[in-house]
Amino acid sequence: MSRSIESMLGLLKIRVKRGINLVVSDTFSSDPYVKLKTKVVNNNCNPVWNEDLTLPIRDTNIPVHLTVFDKDTFTVDDEMGEAIIDIRPYMESIKMELKNLPNGCAIKKLQPTRENCLLDESGIIWNNGKITQDMALKLRNVQSGVVEIRLEWVDVLRV
Repeated sequence: MSRSIESMLGLLKIRVKRGINLVVSDTFSSDPYVKLKTKVVNNNCNPVWNEDLTLPIRDTNIPVHLTVFDKDTFTVDDEMGEAIIDIRPYMESIKMELKNLPNGCAIKKLQPTRENCLLDESGIIWNNGKITQDMALKLRNVQSGVVEIRLEWVDVLRV
């Protein structure tokens, strides 16, 4: 087993669902994508991505940074906002190693605070044999914009 795999706790699958009311970066619209790398959705400030991005997790105390950019053809891509995803509460639920809960059972509920980017309450839920967390993230350093995502853990050591 390679050293990088040995230090990895598992994989965090982030489903980037959609953006809502993203800022206009070009003349009339934007061509947004999320840096981790989703596809570019041309001329749309309410893009639907529905893409799964997978990150190796080595330290659950390090937050995930999500940044939205506007794709430009002839200049550097413009940043359209960013959000920090605190994965610690989600990972604490994973470490509980829960089994056979009723589908839709809430394990934990998180409220928006000054420290997180949650737009509203986010539940960590038992969902068809897996623990998932849906969240709407309010983008920072920008006038408007929300990105909806879902977290799901992939335990590579037990697969």
